[in-house]
Amino acid sequence: MSTNSNRYESAVARYFEAWNAGDQDALTKAVAAAWTEDGSYTDPLADVRGHEQITAVIAAAHEQFPGFAFRLTGTVDGHHDIARFAWELVNEADGSAPVAGSDVITLDGEDRIRSVQGFLDRVPAGAA
Repeated sequence: MSTNSNRYESAVARYFEAWNAGDQDALTKAVAAAWTEDGSYTDPLADVRGHEQITAVIAAAHEQFPGFAFRLTGTVDGHHDIARFAWELVNEADGSAPVAGSDVITLDGEDRIRSVQGFLDRVPAGAA
């Protein structure tokens, strides 16, 4: 891991703030803080660019999984302007985590996210 691990951890913390935002206003602000204006998010279910589209993808996940929160699993690993990490989508009522994956992010010079490439490792039947 790079000696600049704090920059990666900070970027990933802002990423999770966006994914766990509690209302539309907080979500809009968190996405703007985490991503560059032309930032992108790509996973097997979405391929979007810009704050508005990223916000819509996150809002859709909240609609599909109400009462769930994204949590980091393990550590953030990074080098140059790239970081990777694993996560779970946890049911806050019972602690189950039916969805899990890993993401690779690319940062700009100000440590905002330029791109996310997401991978889904565990998805319940019918969720995809």
